[in-house]
Amino acid sequence: MKRRRIFQAVALTVGFAFLYAPILSMMFFSFNNSRLVTVWDAANSPTLKWYVALFRNEQILDAAWLSVEIGAMTATGAVFFGTLAGMVLARFGPFRGRTLLSGMTTAPLVMPEVITGLSLLLLFVAMEQAIGWPAGRGALTITIAHITFTMAYVTVIVQSRLAGFDDSLEEAAMDLGARPARVFFRITLPLIMPAIVSGWLLAFTLSWDDVVISQFVAGPGSSTLPMVIFSKVRLGVSPDVNALATLLVIVVASIVIAGTLWMRRQERLRDRETRLALAENK
Repeated sequence: MKRRRIFQAVALTVGFAFLYAPILSMMFFSFNNSRLVTVWDAANSPTLKWYVALFRNEQILDAAWLSVEIGAMTATGAVFFGTLAGMVLARFGPFRGRTLLSGMTTAPLVMPEVITGLSLLLLFVAMEQAIGWPAGRGALTITIAHITFTMAYVTVIVQSRLAGFDDSLEEAAMDLGARPARVFFRITLPLIMPAIVSGWLLAFTLSWDDVVISQFVAGPGSSTLPMVIFSKVRLGVSPDVNALATLLVIVVASIVIAGTLWMRRQERLRDRETRLALAENK
């Protein structure tokens, strides 16, 4: 038993070190005064000059703001369409075309990004030639492309949440005279909200992180932040990229922690309301 605990502790330590040691190293070197990112200048470090240089770099700031806009629009669109698809697959039972719909919504999960990006590029070109829309490639085409593959993740999350849903709550509300729309907004939607929030955060992260598909459907002046970073890395990593990555890690970690705390609070509130409702019915 003691050996098992030691093995578990060692395995956990090695696993966390493998995952987070490179990130911590990158954050450490973001305070390095030297232009060589792997050589620590002990005489003049630590310093914040690369953070100052980062906030003066208009290319990176514009790309970051564009990525935020595209990520927010993508996540919102993916949640809307993914929630509808998840509810249809979870609630409507067997119907003609169900297998096709299920396959089409989950195909982007396993489709290589190169194939997805190339097919979307050809689609946009054909649509522009046929109906004149979209006019060129830019933020709009990137958003549409990102919604196409991120909604599959939202569909799976919402469908999984609805699979374990207690239908008796909705039936009780309708027995008391509530209309289907009211039941959905007062009962169903609050109960599946953690899945919707998780899907939104996941869709935003996938959109923010995408490089391959964005390179196919982006146009001049619509380079996202991952595309800018990738182009800089190919020419050699500069210290301001370390500073940018450090800020991204801090922002993402803060959002994840805040989202986790919010969902736990919502779960506790729902559990308390359920216990109160059961106590009143006794």
